[in-house]
Amino acid sequence: MATPSILVVDDEDSIRRTLKEILEYENFDVDEAVDGDEALAKIRSNEYDLVLLDVKMPKRDGMEVLAIVAAEIPELPVVMISGHGNIETAVEATKLGAFDFVEKPPDLNRLLVTLRNAQDRKQLETQNRRMRQRIVEQSENQLTPILGESKAISAIKATIERVAPTEARVLITGEPGTGKELVAKWIHHLSGRKDGPLVEVNCAAIPSELIESELFGHEKGSFTGATKQRIGKFEQADGGTLFLDEIGDMSLSAQAKVLRALQENQITRVGGDKAIPVDVRVVAATNKNLLDQISENEFREDLYHRLSVILVHVPPLRDRREDVSLIARHFADRLSRRNGLDPKSIEDAALQRLESLEWRGNVRELHNVIERLLILSGDSVTEDDVLRFVEPRASGGNGMQGMLNRFDQFSDFRDEAEKVFIINKLDQFDWNISKTAEAIGIQRSHLYNKMNKYGIER
Repeated sequence: MATPSILVVDDEDSIRRTLKEILEYENFDVDEAVDGDEALAKIRSNEYDLVLLDVKMPKRDGMEVLAIVAAEIPELPVVMISGHGNIETAVEATKLGAFDFVEKPPDLNRLLVTLRNAQDRKQLETQNRRMRQRIVEQSENQLTPILGESKAISAIKATIERVAPTEARVLITGEPGTGKELVAKWIHHLSGRKDGPLVEVNCAAIPSELIESELFGHEKGSFTGATKQRIGKFEQADGGTLFLDEIGDMSLSAQAKVLRALQENQITRVGGDKAIPVDVRVVAATNKNLLDQISENEFREDLYHRLSVILVHVPPLRDRREDVSLIARHFADRLSRRNGLDPKSIEDAALQRLESLEWRGNVRELHNVIERLLILSGDSVTEDDVLRFVEPRASGGNGMQGMLNRFDQFSDFRDEAEKVFIINKLDQFDWNISKTAEAIGIQRSHLYNKMNKYGIER
């Protein structure tokens, strides 16, 4: 799951700066606006997960902005914040569609819990949309297939067919972007639980202090900000499958409670004392070496053995290059329909060039590359398109030579090389701006500036 993005709207510089520092420390991707007009402009041109909106501002106040956002983007959670709060204002904000109302100066714990709850609501709505889409896909037999005819992929498909109808727990390993989530979906789809829910949890995206509430739920009043009872993922997955993605990033205390839930087939909500039975099949995935983590006392060995009844390793794309052409053609067909483009063929020379690339971002990177090629190429995708729009690192040095031959001025070559480098890195990190900026050693704001300079958009 990507870092949650939030727009902080307040006309006081000191408040925006303080909130920005706090929220970035809590792993939010923070953008700012100084008034209502700027806020609306940014909301209409960007995709945010949350908005933290001041009530009293010059030009256009927060209540007016709230009403417009609620009408135009009703799924975007807005948390109001004000130093002049009263019951009437809070009630009015709620009627207009605000998720919650927080008074200044905010209690930090309550503010963070409120924002996480607002994020949870959006994720739940997104999950519901995906679940409805999944139901349609399953009814039409359109669940994305596991693509490939290599020996490794054929073995994975055979394992899925054998293990899916059982109740055995499965641990899926592999690098980011290899398709671990798709393996989990097919295990659920071919199981006796396919009519039940498939609930997905990205353990790496949830702060350690909130993971237990996320998994097991909490009772009203169990901690500051727990204003109502919450049902956790284990209960939501009752009768179905719980997919714990990036299980290697889960805290040791949460690991202990997951182990207990697996042993006893019951959970207890945070702040509660009632044991709640759950009927859940757990499928887990990780891109880490859990055996190394066990030796470093970062992962429980007993939980590892509980999860790894069946081990499925998804190899990186560079280890099964013979599958690249098949996957690329599938993506080209699907993405053309999704983007409303005329069908395009990928020439054999272009496919050979794609097969020669390193694919550090695996299948996810290939998906993004094919979408880019379809949008930017002509009537068909040629080898030159790959050299121009992907990256000049094909085998034999011809890719770099082809790029060199296209430019007369050093400045043009430099700009093109920098653009290709940035797009490649964004693909590797699934377009997470913070992680990409950190990886290439520049500030996030500088990366945004370069993306604007070169017209780079996802």
